[in-house]
Amino acid sequence: MSDTQATLYGYYRSSTSYRLRILLNLKGINYETVPVALDKGEQREAAFLDINPMGGLPVLDIDGLRLVQAPAMIDYIEEHYDAPRLLPNVAAPRQRVREIAAIVACDIHPLNNLRVLKHLRGTYGADDAAIADWYRHWIDAAFPALEHRVSANDDLPFCVDGQLSLAEIYLIPQIYNAERFEVDMTAYPKLARINAHCIAMPAFADAHPDRHRVD
Repeated sequence: MSDTQATLYGYYRSSTSYRLRILLNLKGINYETVPVALDKGEQREAAFLDINPMGGLPVLDIDGLRLVQAPAMIDYIEEHYDAPRLLPNVAAPRQRVREIAAIVACDIHPLNNLRVLKHLRGTYGADDAAIADWYRHWIDAAFPALEHRVSANDDLPFCVDGQLSLAEIYLIPQIYNAERFEVDMTAYPKLARINAHCIAMPAFADAHPDRHRVD
C-alpha cells in the first residue's frame, strides 16, 4: 500500500464514487471515506457546498489537492501513481480504453444521473416505473456498442487486449446500475463475462456498494 492518505467524499451507490474506490484500491492508495447521503440531500447542505460548490460527488482530497470531478481524479491518480498502469502504452488500445470509458461517462451516466431522475420526477411527474424505463432505455441504447467494442473472451476476460484497464473502472459500476434496474444482461454476454471476473477481484469486491452502505 502507498503511504499516501486520501479522503474520498462519496455515496455508497454513486457510480462515480464506486469508480474511485476501485481505482484507489487497485493503486494501493490508503483512503478514508466520508459518506454524503445523496438520498437525504446532504450534498445540498451548506457544510458540503463549502467543500464542493457544485454539490456533486465524489470529492477527493489527495496530495494537498481537492478535486471535484471524477475524470480529473482518475487522470491524476493514473498519472501520478504508477502501479498498476491502467492505460496501455500503445496508442490504438489506449484509445480503445478511452473510448469505452467515454461511452459510459458521456453517453450513459449524464442521462441517468440522480439530478436528472429527480428533475424528471419533480418537473414532469415521472413515477417509479417511468424512471426505471428511462434508466433502462439509455443503458440499452449504449450497451450494444460496448458489447461490440470490447474484446473479452473466456481466456481474456477484460475489455481491451486481455489487460485490466480504466475501461473496467468505468464499466463495472455501470453494470451494477444496470442490474439494479433489471436490465437483461443475457443480451450482453461479453460484458457479463467481464463483470463476473472483475467483481471477484479483491480491489473490485472491496469497493462494492454493499460494503460501503451507511444506514
